[in-house]
Amino acid sequence: MRPTRALRAPRVVAALLAGLLLTACADTGYEPAGPFRPLPEGAPPEVGPPPATVPAPVDPAQPGSGEQEGDPNVVASGLSVPTGLVVLPDGSAIVGERDTGRLLQVFPDRSPATELMTVPGIDTSGDGGLLGLTLSPTFAEDGLLFAYISTATDNRVVRFPIGGTPNPVFTGIPRGEVGNGGGLLTGADGHLYVGTGHAGNPALAADPASLAGKVLRIDVFGRPVGGSPVFSRGHRDVTALCQDEERIYATDEAGQGPDEFDVVTEGGDGAPLLDVPAEEGGLGGCAVANGTVFLGALDGRRVHVFTLDESGAPLEDVSDEVLGGSYGRLRSVALDAQGALWVTTSNRDGIGTPAEDDDKVLRIRPPGGQPQSPL
Repeated sequence: MRPTRALRAPRVVAALLAGLLLTACADTGYEPAGPFRPLPEGAPPEVGPPPATVPAPVDPAQPGSGEQEGDPNVVASGLSVPTGLVVLPDGSAIVGERDTGRLLQVFPDRSPATELMTVPGIDTSGDGGLLGLTLSPTFAEDGLLFAYISTATDNRVVRFPIGGTPNPVFTGIPRGEVGNGGGLLTGADGHLYVGTGHAGNPALAADPASLAGKVLRIDVFGRPVGGSPVFSRGHRDVTALCQDEERIYATDEAGQGPDEFDVVTEGGDGAPLLDVPAEEGGLGGCAVANGTVFLGALDGRRVHVFTLDESGAPLEDVSDEVLGGSYGRLRSVALDAQGALWVTTSNRDGIGTPAEDDDKVLRIRPPGGQPQSPL
């Protein structure tokens, strides 16, 4: 592995976020581009084999609207470990709850969240569950979503329309009590990129015959792109994937020791751009645009923000954080077309200390938009 640059102690400068979020669009109100109309897909097979022992049912939280909060950053509250997060073309977002498999649509105008469906067949033991979401590359035409989930026997990618039965697309990713990965990205090339973990066995990450500890590349039907689905290897636990105009990146959670923010290259090992100390890490989400990277940190309870130079290397003297200590454990992050940063909290995951209205979905408005609470 190449030498890496450690994340320097953050210097909280509000102007950094102002300068580096996507610019344009001071108008941040919710203006749907059109109705959200999922299309039927028939009745494909069940998502996965039933577990041998049925986990204790998780009582779903009752979602609330952001209007119940005095905080203008909160667009939805009362969720249970929202992990998957994807922004829709109409400006709203879908979040998936890790332990319940519920999908909810949340809105930037802080309207009440809408429960859409529950993905069946999920085994939530260990750190498994519903771990990632992404849109079909032709979502405008087919209304399909992809999810990365854990079953009793494997981790897998499934495809479905809202309200439809999930159809297995890619199965057999090793399943463990830890290290189940869950990164999912629709690439600019129209292919799916799938981040996996080593499932508790670090040796699998280097094994070219194993799907564990890898970034996989498949088409929307689950077929390998090229001779093998393995795009890169040598990862520990890929919890999120993101992409800019030049590169694909991965958050690689260590479990012990520093986490990494990796560049993902075809046929290579994960090449770390940045080390994040364990006490500031627990990386669970990434988003990148215009040379600015946002990393959701569970243990660090913040979103790390740093800048890449023209060669793609991090600028050591330009690092920052937002939301540090304000909302507890922070996981998934996404940017919308108006430059706003969406973030999910993860305080009901058994490690955090949840407030009565946790978990939340946050939307941090870009400069020039509506008022923000202090960062």
